[in-house]
Amino acid sequence: MPRPALAVVLGRAGSKGVPGKNVRPIAGKPCAQWTIEHALGTAGVDAVVVSTDAPELKELAHAMGVRVVDRPDELAGDRATIDDAARHAVRAIANDLPWTTDPQTPIAILYANVPVRPADLTERALARLDESGCDSVQSYERVGKTHPWWMVRLDPESGNLKPWEGEVLNHNVFRRQDLPPAYLPDGGVIALTRRSLMLEVEGAQDGPHQFFGVDRRGIVSETGSVVDIDEEADFVRAELVLGGGGVPPPTEIVRAQ
Repeated sequence: MPRPALAVVLGRAGSKGVPGKNVRPIAGKPCAQWTIEHALGTAGVDAVVVSTDAPELKELAHAMGVRVVDRPDELAGDRATIDDAARHAVRAIANDLPWTTDPQTPIAILYANVPVRPADLTERALARLDESGCDSVQSYERVGKTHPWWMVRLDPESGNLKPWEGEVLNHNVFRRQDLPPAYLPDGGVIALTRRSLMLEVEGAQDGPHQFFGVDRRGIVSETGSVVDIDEEADFVRAELVLGGGGVPPPTEIVRAQ
């Protein structure tokens, strides 16, 4: 039987690209509410905690009945890392949720600024984590015209082009369907063990991705099925997905049981 999982929703107040994006309305709800509801509705998630320094997001989380961890200033700047913030949140709730101190506790890291993700995405990531016994699972989408084989190095002054890698531009491939499959992290979910998050996996390479551990795996989401709010255009995409056509999404707040 899979272990109970903890979902950690991360959302800081500061954003240079899109200020206030975590609480900005999308299809009748604050952006972060979509993520919190996703976490509450995911099978296997026994507790949800929101880590933030934003008063509006704290108020939303409290209204939805989930735990809130006040993120300190040093973990709320644009140089703060997601794993530092997640570690702080997990340690902060350890006394209230002692089961989360088990090194093998599954933890799902969810970004508050991702209002659109498949309903079963986190469940799938947690299932792969459990079934494989790996250290971490991240969601990816397949890339098309942004494929690395079509990347170049361009001299802005002369306009000269060189392949990003190899000797032949575009790897001599000119039809998208002929490109080998390549995948990019989509921001939908990161599932990992507490041991991995706490940098306790022996042999994990030093650096910003050490918290992923050694045995790193992935799941694939359909292209476009995850919308990560990074710029104004992303709000338009999310609004179209969540509010355009079909049955209008409910607007009431879903509280934790």
